[in-house]
Amino acid sequence: MTSSAVEAGSRPWGRLTDHIELGVVSARFSRDLLEEVLNRTGRREKRSRRLPAHVMVRYVIAMGLFAAESYDEVMRRLVGNLRKLGSWSDDWQVPTKSAISQARQRLGPEPMKALFDRAAVPLATPGTKGAWLARRRLMAIDATSFDVADTAANVEQFGRMGSGPKASAYPKVHVAALAECGSHAVVGAVLGGCRTGERTLAADLTSTVGPGMLVMADAGLYSYDLFTAFAATGADLAWRIGASVSVGHLRWLPDGSYQALIYASGLAAARRARLAEQARAGQEIPADLARLVRVVEYTVPDRNPDGDLIVVVTTITDPHEVPAADLAEAYHQRWEEESALDEIKTDLRGRGGVLRSQSPDLVEQQLWGLLLAHYAIRALLLDAADPAGYDPDRMPFIKGLRVVRRQVTDQAAITP
Repeated sequence: MTSSAVEAGSRPWGRLTDHIELGVVSARFSRDLLEEVLNRTGRREKRSRRLPAHVMVRYVIAMGLFAAESYDEVMRRLVGNLRKLGSWSDDWQVPTKSAISQARQRLGPEPMKALFDRAAVPLATPGTKGAWLARRRLMAIDATSFDVADTAANVEQFGRMGSGPKASAYPKVHVAALAECGSHAVVGAVLGGCRTGERTLAADLTSTVGPGMLVMADAGLYSYDLFTAFAATGADLAWRIGASVSVGHLRWLPDGSYQALIYASGLAAARRARLAEQARAGQEIPADLARLVRVVEYTVPDRNPDGDLIVVVTTITDPHEVPAADLAEAYHQRWEEESALDEIKTDLRGRGGVLRSQSPDLVEQQLWGLLLAHYAIRALLLDAADPAGYDPDRMPFIKGLRVVRRQVTDQAAITP
């Protein structure tokens, strides 16, 4: 925590806004980091303002913590306790909703995105339970959408799902995200309109992965081009594929998995068969046409009562390095990504909630604030779980959220 005790009768130096903090959340996003981000994005104020840029960055994160509260009530939660403790006695007043909206517009979405890109890094340590497989950090990609305020600008920017009488009641912003399975921390995100496909958005996540990771994805994200793009980063992959994806069987492996080819789209059956024959003969296969993978097939009766076959293709072709059973077990950590996104949509935003920002820039700003708030809480929970030897999955997100909300509301967080 970044606060210090306030002695009776003492007064902190500077303006009140110099002392607005978010306690444990601020520990993740220090003042120096905020200043760096504001300088880099050119959003530092050119004159003294009642709501300076660094305060508004913290305010937008606080909006993520108190999504159900009005704009001015969020500000009251940040500054009210300073007054209650008698630690401030000037005539500073909580700004109006209009003033807060204008300050948000001046800030824009760029500093929030830059802060997320800079600060949201994988959290798991070597001892974090459920975070690793064969020295590879388990990561997962998924996508979801958020309802946003029904304004003409938001409709134009983000669109509605469906059309005519079947169109969605609200415009929707689509989010593709990369999460660390062990910590549930979202460490990469791309925003777009709801008509932008998941694969198109996910392609922009390649810059957030690299060697030492095992990146997992569900069948809806698979395409040969996207799989190849992520494999080119040096990360290993384990992606589920659907029944419509053609796989050229090459040879069985001792653990029950098998080597196979996956193919670029549009290849005729005869061409795929010839490529498989060439691969069996040890010939090199053009990378723009096909690539060698290992295929693991299995069923999970408790998740698939009908016995649906789960087919996962992986770049880890040596079964001795990661046996099929271990890979299948690790793949189910992919659902941790769904849990992370559900925490944001249900616990932070509120089930069925609508992002109330009226313009596309402020929608994006608010979403980055939600992501940053979620990341800070997940980091707090990992810090609590690791020393005790707990799996972070056993640390309920909603309890961490309540702790942070209480701290913001009940403690004076005054920077020394």
